[in-house]
Amino acid sequence: MWRNEGQDDSPISCLTMAELRERVCRVANALEGAGFRKGDAIAINMPMDVHAVIIYLAVILAGCAVVSIADSFAPSEIASRLKISKAEGIFTQDVILRGQRTHPLYNRVVEANGPRAIVLPARDDGIQVVLREGDMTWDKFLELTSTVDRPDDFNAVAMNIDDTSNILFSSGTTGDPKAIPWTHATPIKAAADAWAHHDIRHRDVVAWPTNLGWMMGPWLIYAALLNRASIALYNGAPLGYGFAKFVQDAKVTMLGLVPSIAKAWRNTQVVHGCDWFHLRCFSSSGEASNVDDYLWLMSQAKYKPIIEYCGGTEIGGGFVTGSMLQPQTLSAFSTPAMGCKIVILDDRGQPLPSDLPATGECALDPSIFGSSTRLLNASHYNVYYKGMPQVQGKILRRHGDEIERTVGGYYRAHGRVDDTMNLGGIKVSSVEIERVCNAAHEDVLETAAVGVPPAGGGPEQLLIVLVLKDSRKAISLEDLKKVFNAAIQAKLNPLFKVAL
Repeated sequence: MWRNEGQDDSPISCLTMAELRERVCRVANALEGAGFRKGDAIAINMPMDVHAVIIYLAVILAGCAVVSIADSFAPSEIASRLKISKAEGIFTQDVILRGQRTHPLYNRVVEANGPRAIVLPARDDGIQVVLREGDMTWDKFLELTSTVDRPDDFNAVAMNIDDTSNILFSSGTTGDPKAIPWTHATPIKAAADAWAHHDIRHRDVVAWPTNLGWMMGPWLIYAALLNRASIALYNGAPLGYGFAKFVQDAKVTMLGLVPSIAKAWRNTQVVHGCDWFHLRCFSSSGEASNVDDYLWLMSQAKYKPIIEYCGGTEIGGGFVTGSMLQPQTLSAFSTPAMGCKIVILDDRGQPLPSDLPATGECALDPSIFGSSTRLLNASHYNVYYKGMPQVQGKILRRHGDEIERTVGGYYRAHGRVDDTMNLGGIKVSSVEIERVCNAAHEDVLETAAVGVPPAGGGPEQLLIVLVLKDSRKAISLEDLKKVFNAAIQAKLNPLFKVAL
């Protein structure tokens, strides 16, 4: 089910499972008609609306692999992901609509020298851009099924469980994104976490503002559909009253979010007057949460619990989480995720006793169903296993988070131990930010990017420390902040913001 921003009083649009299956089959037939074959990598770079979900499922049904690219990325970031994945095609949208503003998307794909594109319109009145030779509109693409006897039926292409179903990207410490293949086992991990820890079940309605470029986008598809629940998609920004009313009208039962969204809602009070009676729980992931913000959030739904959920793209889900079956405490996790074992390492990299309070680097037992076994552009062993200790004859898997096990047996996350940070739920390396900031101003010699948690906990804030070429020269720090913000938002992600 879905609704477009600005249509707050319109009825909720819905697709039944049978209708969804027919549309997915039609797109899978069109993919074959367009010449795509088993094993091809096909990118999706567009907002996560009903069309994106249909395309995602169709690509996998046709035996191809989805290349997940966030719709907020700059052309250089799109280009690097297309190159690494060797994408044969890309689904995108002409523009992105946010309120009264229009943001280019197809033009960014063109600037990234993307492969042949199938372009969907953001508005009902058609494509707003001129297409390159070889690219096609969504309507022309669907016309490729006109010669198929049964366009709404498709026999799924048989795949091995270890074949790639989705290529996602996570920031590495070198500045280059890690290309992480999900196999056909990974969806089971996502769905199992949703069932075991979020109690997602038949007739539930699950909403989580995200994008297919981040792991929570594919996670949402599998978490809902494999558990026979419905997906609720809002085509617009989640920060305003329109989204809050959509949660009410769609009768959402599980609402996921990043803590930055809760903080924004609390500051603006946009959810005031909305009835979230149907909610059974919230879920939170992507960054550290703030106790006060989340106590306020619970109060908006008669104090329904918040399931804290922490994992990684390479896991396909969580490794530590809350649970509907255990007492919860704010901004903490109550249990390792089903099938996961957490080992906390001391300062020498050695395992600490599992039955005592401890704080240190988090390592994982490697036997996590559906987790990654290879990377497309790096050594999987070097990234996750090299230099790690053994426990019971198995080399532990590196994760990179610092974690605390409390006296009461709960867990708290304390950020990263490597050179990455989470900004608004998006993982990014210090190297990527520093590379942009170093070139942003002629008077800057060198910069260091640091993610700093605010007093009282909550989402990390981006701090830039800099060295000037001439320390005697007077430069406005406020002006430098504006320059850094402009450069980071243009070359990395428009959602990033320098706080200090």
